[in-house]
Amino acid sequence: MSNALEQLKKYTTIVADTADFEELTKFHSQDSTTNPSLVVAAAAIPKYKPLVDDAIKYAKSVTQDKKQQLTLAIDKLFVNFGVEILKIVPGRVSTEVDARLSFDTAGSIKKAKELIQMYKDAGIEKERVLIKLASTWEGIEAARVLEKEGIHCNMTLLFSLVQAQACAEAGVTLISPFVGRITDYFKQQQGGKDFVAKEDPGVISVQGIFNYYKKHGYKTQVMGASFRSKEQTIELAGCDLLTISPKILTDLQQADASLVTKKLDASTLPSDIPNKVVPDYKTFIWELNNNPMAHFKTAEGIRSFATDLGKLEKTIEQLLA
Repeated sequence: MSNALEQLKKYTTIVADTADFEELTKFHSQDSTTNPSLVVAAAAIPKYKPLVDDAIKYAKSVTQDKKQQLTLAIDKLFVNFGVEILKIVPGRVSTEVDARLSFDTAGSIKKAKELIQMYKDAGIEKERVLIKLASTWEGIEAARVLEKEGIHCNMTLLFSLVQAQACAEAGVTLISPFVGRITDYFKQQQGGKDFVAKEDPGVISVQGIFNYYKKHGYKTQVMGASFRSKEQTIELAGCDLLTISPKILTDLQQADASLVTKKLDASTLPSDIPNKVVPDYKTFIWELNNNPMAHFKTAEGIRSFATDLGKLEKTIEQLLA
């Protein structure tokens, strides 16, 4: 008998939000997306120790400089996970640029190219890799340059329409608006209030971005991310892609298919979609600053990813020593 996950896959490409290979196999994910938090968790699992050991060996073989070794080992570890993931999924893997480069356009471009070269050295062509960058102005400008050179980008930490507008104008391949973190913010602001899925502010935000993109003919795809419940994912059935944690994927597998109907459809758009806007730097910064939720959650997300990367660096430093 069909279940909610199988039904959802009829309308939307499903991406497993994990770096655990067994979970990818279990859910037959098309793509996979990772971030520092997921890699930190996976790297601590004993069965993945060979990937860590290989990264250490690689870094030591390239340079004797300890600082450079640490950087190379981290990059190689992310690529090692990506290579293994691509043995399982038929599509693409997203690999994140250091969050500490979120306000450094040149640094982000340099790091992205280094990661792509590592993948190429491992036999993986750039078409199967998405470079993840934070949706800051600097990150979006980096993506603009990379996309023109054929390096495809996945813009993460996206919480507002102005960020989505700038990403579309930069010609990025994919955006990942964060549903659950938007919900978390408004839930806290309203004293812990729960939202039904159709009134959920995170869901409504992604619906608005999807409709805006389709009305104005952008090729950039929308991948809803950061979910807190299966109901949120069901309410976004029809979105280009959804990246979903193993727990919620399991919840969907255990739910009835009748719960899922197509909610987003480019052929039947609402009439109240905003006119096209091409934000310049001043507009982007002002609109982001004028949106307390998006401003706060973008900064918080960057700090969180940087913190998790720092934890991984401490582990790798000990192994390098």
